[in-house]
Amino acid sequence: MFAATAIFAVLVGSASASALSSFASLNERALMPDIASGCSTTGTASCGNTSAVSNLCCFESPGGLLLQTQFWDTNPSTGPSNSWTIHGLWPDKCDLTFSENCDPSRDYTGISSLLTAQGASSTLSFMNTFWKDINGDDETFWEHEWATHGTCMSTLETKCLPSGSPKGAEAVAFFQTVVKLFQTLPTFTWLSNQGITPSSSTTHTLASLTAAIRAESGFTPSFDCTGSTLNAATYYFHLKGSIIDGAFVQISAPESGTCPSTGIKYPLKTGSPVSTTSTTGTTTSTSTGGTGPTGTPGSLPAKATIVASSEGGLLSLGTWSTQTLATYTLTGTTSSFTMTSSKGNCGVSGGTFACGSGMSLTSFSAVASGSSLLLASGGSTAWSSDGTPSGSTAFAVFTGSSHAQDYTLSIVST
Repeated sequence: MFAATAIFAVLVGSASASALSSFASLNERALMPDIASGCSTTGTASCGNTSAVSNLCCFESPGGLLLQTQFWDTNPSTGPSNSWTIHGLWPDKCDLTFSENCDPSRDYTGISSLLTAQGASSTLSFMNTFWKDINGDDETFWEHEWATHGTCMSTLETKCLPSGSPKGAEAVAFFQTVVKLFQTLPTFTWLSNQGITPSSSTTHTLASLTAAIRAESGFTPSFDCTGSTLNAATYYFHLKGSIIDGAFVQISAPESGTCPSTGIKYPLKTGSPVSTTSTTGTTTSTSTGGTGPTGTPGSLPAKATIVASSEGGLLSLGTWSTQTLATYTLTGTTSSFTMTSSKGNCGVSGGTFACGSGMSLTSFSAVASGSSLLLASGGSTAWSSDGTPSGSTAFAVFTGSSHAQDYTLSIVST
């Protein structure tokens, strides 16, 4: 699978110009009221269990490592000139092996007709622009992605669907989920925001590409190349609940792609740009390409909670928890500010974030990501902990992503 080269409920770990603006708030679940998993999104994420799970309708297994894969096709060019395109969503096993073509009896054909018949015409419209086959046979490409990968998802087995669901409803849910997840991962915009745009002459290092995406999203993808030419990106997730309506928990890439370390070409596409809209959690941002940030980020709030991208956020001592979040006082500007909580000054000491009476103030910055502000230390928006909080259990917060659970921290005005 790797050689072939990856929020609507919650994203945890962002057509024509007139038509695309509606896709950011895609809400076709309302058109399909019978298709709901009934699964919780607050339990253990896939690949995080320590014992066997019996209900695989609500726990993705064995393919618990979800890869959202994207193409940058230039020979020939496919899709808009200012957007990457969808490859698929793949359920790899937690050890990076994988299965394919798991249920030939559900190898549906006529995906366009299936989506239209079940009220997912706007998903189809989006796919017609952003899920393109390099050989021009989109329908066969979609059929392949469903048959090869979608049929291997345990939470999409027909026994997991509500009684009376129409034939192929699980495939419709698959395509809707892939589209919605792709909309939270605007690779072109993220690279552009960091000054990396397609060029006929400029080359890049792998480190600069991965650093650019990490600065925007808080996580590192893998990049694949044909020779030295960039052509694919993969984002990695665990899942809480069902593919149908679960919460995707983003993680950094557990392995490297095929790009060399230096001399990577990011070639221009032919064709026209479109107005691209991405969603991250409940926020949206819109861009038509270019090298500047999308939109105008808000000014630094005086009072804010600090919310983790996966779940929960920071308590007054600076620990990561799912309990009631603390209110922080922020003093300064987005480029440099200090923080205090009810416990005292906040800062970073020895790579650990903490607040208390004996703590020295540290200067932080706020990095715009779409319409969100991400907390950064030393210019990096990456934070990590040794575990995931639950109930009264909280974890220390470290700078960087060297610990078991990595995430970003959003500054949310109160």
